[in-house]
Amino acid sequence: MNKILCSTGAIIGRPNGRDHRIMKMALKSLKSDGFELMLYDTWYDKLDEIVEFILENSFDIFTIHFDKKIGELLSRSEEGDYERAIELFKINCSVANKLNVKRVVLHLWGGPYSDRCFSNNLKAYPALAKIANEHGIELLIENIVCVSGSPMQRMVELYKAYPDIKFIFDTKMAQFHSELELLYDEKYAPIVDRIRHFHINDYNGGYKEWEKFKTLHIGRGCVDFDRFFEFIKKIGYDGYFTVEGTSFNSDGTLDFDSLNKDFEYIGEKLK
Repeated sequence: MNKILCSTGAIIGRPNGRDHRIMKMALKSLKSDGFELMLYDTWYDKLDEIVEFILENSFDIFTIHFDKKIGELLSRSEEGDYERAIELFKINCSVANKLNVKRVVLHLWGGPYSDRCFSNNLKAYPALAKIANEHGIELLIENIVCVSGSPMQRMVELYKAYPDIKFIFDTKMAQFHSELELLYDEKYAPIVDRIRHFHINDYNGGYKEWEKFKTLHIGRGCVDFDRFFEFIKKIGYDGYFTVEGTSFNSDGTLDFDSLNKDFEYIGEKLK
């Protein structure tokens, strides 16, 4: 059954001190079906506090977006980076278990090194998948931006190496690389068949225009969401969608109205 989620990353960021307590305010204002929890690398010293806060307030967390630092460490691959990435991954899995969340999102690569040495990231996947499986977690790899290859290219490489892999597909990331059209190409049907979740975000730039790399609300960029949702209905997708459109201003104030319009738009498209 389709669920429309709000990423906590859309409302919690540096301008408001990455204050997890904002979720309580959001719970009263947002019209989503629940949350995708974004874990930050600055939260490790207070993870127990955050987990307790979420459990006490009975937030509906359907997905957890693991710390992006994991993929960055795998990409940099300096001495000790792999071990540290595995350590952080296990901590993130522990959080998922404590919150009884069974689906997680991972950036398998990232940071300035990104996919320059993709073989390192490719080789790391089996160990991560094994750990996730041991924790009873479904691991989804996201089609994030690349500096060497492209997201779809990397997804194909991963699929060929590990046919049981599962993906999460981000519309903004695809549009940034001019790859959204590939989603509709029969050539990539095996990749589409492995998608278990979608991030719904807009992008208002051309091919890899880094200065415009901002996560926008639906209708504020050039993503053809009419065609996208026609395709979603065509393939009978009945999974989750997460909205990540940045909804905090430079002073930390929040824009719940734009998020609610996104949720309403997606809900209408799914009818």
